[in-house]
Amino acid sequence: NEILSNYDFILMPTTPTAAFNIGEIVKDPIVMYLEDIFTVQAALAGVPAISLPVGNNADGLPLGLQLLAPAFAEEELLNFSAYFLNLV
Repeated sequence: NEILSNYDFILMPTTPTAAFNIGEIVKDPIVMYLEDIFTVQAALAGVPAISLPVGNNADGLPLGLQLLAPAFAEEELLNFSAYFLNLV
């Protein structure tokens, strides 16, 4: 909350890597856990967050950008998300 009192949003990757290939089975629970590591902050802090598609990596797999907003700023988050998606 302290960080979000100084900024409108926090931008970060949604995941540390691109998406898995379609049909790929990952049996390592640590790998699966680490794929969600960046999304935990919003849930623990109780702030709204959204993941936006921002393109693909060199292999064509999708990449996401996550935006976190201050508590109760859902409307601002959605408005900025729509604005941002029109730019990319």
